[in-house]
Amino acid sequence: MEQATEKLFMRGTEFLKSEYPILCGAMTWVSTPELVAAVSNAGAFAALAGGSMAPAELEEAIAETRRRTARQFAVNVITLGPAYQAHLSVLKNVHVPYVIFAGGLPRDTEIAAIKETGAKVLCFASTESLAQRLLAYGADALILEGTEAGGHIGPVSLTVLLQQVLFHCDHVPVFVAGGIGTGKLMAHLLMLGAAGVQLGTRFAVAKECRVHPRFKQALLRAAAREAQPTGQFDPGLPVVSVRALRNEGTRDFERLQLNLLSQLDAGHVDRKGAQAQLEHFWVGGLQRAALDGDVERGSVMAGQSVGLVEKELTVDELVQELVRDCDREVRRTKELLE
Repeated sequence: MEQATEKLFMRGTEFLKSEYPILCGAMTWVSTPELVAAVSNAGAFAALAGGSMAPAELEEAIAETRRRTARQFAVNVITLGPAYQAHLSVLKNVHVPYVIFAGGLPRDTEIAAIKETGAKVLCFASTESLAQRLLAYGADALILEGTEAGGHIGPVSLTVLLQQVLFHCDHVPVFVAGGIGTGKLMAHLLMLGAAGVQLGTRFAVAKECRVHPRFKQALLRAAAREAQPTGQFDPGLPVVSVRALRNEGTRDFERLQLNLLSQLDAGHVDRKGAQAQLEHFWVGGLQRAALDGDVERGSVMAGQSVGLVEKELTVDELVQELVRDCDREVRRTKELLE
C-alpha cells in the first residue's frame, strides 16, 4: 500500500482500532452478528444494529458477535426507538468499546453515562447545528451523514456538510457517509480531511449479509434515482424522511400519513401517537422487505449509492476493492501533483 494512503488511513484506524477506516453502517434487520463479524474480520469496522431488538436480544447479539470475532465493533442505538432506554441499560452492564447514537439527539447525560463505561461515543450529524451540539455534549467522533444516504436521513447533502463541518473540525475524528460507493471517492474524502468513510447499501448485498435474496436483487437492479426520500404533507405532523426504493409500500406510507392527519384534525389521535405509528410502519416495512422478501409493499431502504451496486461480493472482496481503488487514486493524485 502507498505510504501516503497509510498516512490518510491513520487517524481513522487509530481511533477505530481497525486495519482500514471503513465503516459498515448499522442497518436494522441487516447488520446482524454475522455481517458485523465478517466486516471486522476483513479489517474494516462495523456496528451491530440495536434497532427494535428486545434488551435480551441485544445482549445475546453482542455475545454472538464476540463469539464470531475478536476484533473491535460498535453497537448502534436509536434514540427514537421504543427500547432506547433499555438498550442504554444493557450497554452499561455489557461493556462494548464503541457506541453509536443514531436517530434523534441524545441527551448529554446519556452520552456521559456511556463514556463512563469506557466506551468511545460516535454520533450521527446531519446538519451543522446538530454537529456542534453533539460535540458540545462530548461525542468522541462524528459520523457526518448526507441526505444521499439510505434509511432515516437529514436534509443536507454531504458535499455541503463537508464544507460546513469537516473543514472546521480538527479536534475529533469525522467520518463521512451518504452516497459513498467506491474507493476512488473514499480517497478524495480522506484527502479532504475525513477520518474514514461509512457505507451501508453496498454491504447490504454482501454474500455474508443474511437478508432475503429478493431484497438483494431489488438493490442490484435499482438505479440511483429510484432511491427517493419520503415527504412531509403537513408541518402539524413532522416526518423524519426515509430514503428507500419507491414502491407500493411508499404509497402505503403516504396514505397512512394522510389518514393520520385526518385523525389529528378530528382529535382521535395526538401528535406523539401519530408519529409513533409512522415510525412503526417503517420498522415493520423494513422487516417485511429484508427478512420476508416483500419488496413490493415492504420498505427497501437504500442510499443513492444503490446505483453503484453491480454485483454481490464477499465482505472481504468488497473491502479489498475499496482499499485497492483508494490506494490507486491516491497514487494517481500524487503523480498529478509532482
